Amino acid sequence: MRAIHVKGMTCQHCVTAVTNALESIEAIQNVTVDLETGGVTFEETTPVPIETIKQHIEDAGYELD
Repeated sequence: MRAIHVKGMTCQHCVTAVTNALESIEAIQNVTVDLETGGVTFEETTPVPIETIKQHIEDAGYELD
């Protein structure tokens, strides 16, 4: 299980966007987003570089904290 913190989420649409952004990475699954804290957890079937995760989060319009 890996955990990150995402800034800029304000609603359920944001949760869905972040979830979809991470799930679009082939090795990531079981994404859980906590809107109140900005905490995001997920499982990796193979290690994913943080740069890849950051790019997908930024492409969705959010930032890693």
